[in-house]
Amino acid sequence: MDKGRERFEETAIIIRQEEIAEGIYSMWLHVDRIAEYARAGQFVSVYCNDGSRLLPRPISICEIDALDGAIRLVYRVAGKGTDEFSFLHTGQQLRVVGPLGNGFPQKRKKAFLIGGGIGIPPMLELARQLSCEKQIILGFRDELFLLDEFREQGKVYLATEDGSAGTKGNVLDAIRENGLSADIIYACGPRPMLGAVKGYAAERGIECWISMEERMACGIGACLACVCRSRERDAHTNVKNKRVCKDGPVFRAEEVEL
Repeated sequence: MDKGRERFEETAIIIRQEEIAEGIYSMWLHVDRIAEYARAGQFVSVYCNDGSRLLPRPISICEIDALDGAIRLVYRVAGKGTDEFSFLHTGQQLRVVGPLGNGFPQKRKKAFLIGGGIGIPPMLELARQLSCEKQIILGFRDELFLLDEFREQGKVYLATEDGSAGTKGNVLDAIRENGLSADIIYACGPRPMLGAVKGYAAERGIECWISMEERMACGIGACLACVCRSRERDAHTNVKNKRVCKDGPVFRAEEVEL
């Protein structure tokens, strides 16, 4: 049995929730089976309690506590569904399906862990699990979050658009300014950032794995709402597409077009 491909539907109980930056919430959920099987880089589909919102919201897993049967989700309020989640309190329930997608392969190489925006949270569990030299590069638009947790896992370098913290610019500017090097890159964030990271890795011959953000509907690869362009033909559709929810969200960078 491939533990990384098992999925379950559970009634999750909210352990606690707090706003950690403007419009960004941290929610711990009690989910026994999902926590047991989840891997760094996977996500869950969270259903609204409001029955008028039929489709679940895909949210990356930020932390996994398999011992206590809990996962942490850090999400941005971006619509009516996530707005509904933000008003929930300890003891309330949500329907959750997961873990979904594939996770990051974990290799013993000197690594960059690169996160941008709401692509930062899923890098935290990876940082906790990797047993190698880690350099964590985080890119923020403005308000910072999760820094204490990341600093417990390794050296953190920041990039902000306005230069209010760390390097003024993007994550690659921070890498260059600090003279950093690595043998493998793990990255999650907006597509322009991933495209730049992919190009940086290709120029230097660095192994690179990226986690793609995409709008999803079913979360299990059936509806084809989250396809992206790929280098090879997909066995499911026989065209050059990959389903981000099922074939990803983690891909070898050269597998997909950005």
